[in-house]
Amino acid sequence: MKYIIILGDGMADWADAFDGQTVLQHARKPYMNMLAKEGRTGMVCTVPEGFTPGSEVANMGVLGYDVHKVFEGRGVLEAANIGVDLKDGDMGMRCNLICVENGCIKNHSAGHLTTEEGRELIQYLDRELGSDKVRFHPGIQYRHLLVVNGGQKELLCTPPHDVPGQPFEPLMIKAATPQAQSTADLLNGLIMRSQELLAKHPINLARKAQGKDMANSIWPWSPGYRPQMATLAQSFPQLKKSAVISAVDLIKGIGKYAGMEVIDVEGATGLFDTNYENKTRAALDALKTNDLVYVHVEAADEAGHEGNSALKLRCVEDLDSRLIGPIYEEVKNWDEPVCIAVLPDHPTPCSHRTHTRENVPFLIWHRGIEPDKVQTYDEESCQSGIFGTLEEGTEFIRTLLNS
Repeated sequence: MKYIIILGDGMADWADAFDGQTVLQHARKPYMNMLAKEGRTGMVCTVPEGFTPGSEVANMGVLGYDVHKVFEGRGVLEAANIGVDLKDGDMGMRCNLICVENGCIKNHSAGHLTTEEGRELIQYLDRELGSDKVRFHPGIQYRHLLVVNGGQKELLCTPPHDVPGQPFEPLMIKAATPQAQSTADLLNGLIMRSQELLAKHPINLARKAQGKDMANSIWPWSPGYRPQMATLAQSFPQLKKSAVISAVDLIKGIGKYAGMEVIDVEGATGLFDTNYENKTRAALDALKTNDLVYVHVEAADEAGHEGNSALKLRCVEDLDSRLIGPIYEEVKNWDEPVCIAVLPDHPTPCSHRTHTRENVPFLIWHRGIEPDKVQTYDEESCQSGIFGTLEEGTEFIRTLLNS
């Protein structure tokens, strides 16, 4: 048996998106519904109590990692993918380029600036603000990395996607221990200095002239040190080889620590315009040589952060018709059976514009599986699924491998 997990980031929603329906309930998604009808379903708690409902925590849980033991923040996972080798004493943090307007965080993504724009801005900040202690490293689009040598991770940080429209100054970094105060002061100083520098950069002046949001502030968050993670093959001997496909450094970084092959796909953007067809071809090719393929699609999450239910609906329907459907049609008759699983990592309700930690629906299908009574794939229907509610995200992959 081979396995493919198709994860629609933030795909779950609240029942207020479309006149009392969630996006999943309202969407035209014949393949998800068919797989749910012919397969087995359930709900899973992907974010344990006490953790912020972020993609880092949720995706690690889906892949079987106990985040209580191994989680060290988002930035260090992204560092693994962008080639930054954290040394002893290095603290890594996700470093967003955000848009601040009238003293408030307008959005967490600087209006989805391009990777090329983001790279130039971060390299500029590294030249201006970098030192033996502080280094900025470029990632993708608005998602970058800040490394502080000797930094203390006991910090209270606010993810910028959680607070659109709120004044930024009360949300700046606070020390959770007296020992971390100097680190908090350093980071807050970098935020304020970045605003002075970025406001005058030609990229931002051009964006402003074009009516686009400016990338006029950094926002560091999710601090941690290099994690100690077993590989998937060490944890699950039946998964000798595995691969991950994503446009997002975070997911690729998890894959690297998990010992997975990281497959880059041309045209994968992390937005609604991502190249589903190339992802589909890459996934099918990877299935021929791997025991597990993890396909992560970010688009619905970004639409949820924008509060755009129509765009999120389109993202869900594209996922169904342009990725899940073609993969199913190809693998359904392979000599070696393929088990398909579909789920979100967390909800990103459009009316809330950030992640929440409600349980999410999942489906598992393979040739010959005895179906349960669920007929459609959505947050309400899957509550009646045969798997019930898995109380820990780590239970998902064990359920998948034993299905």
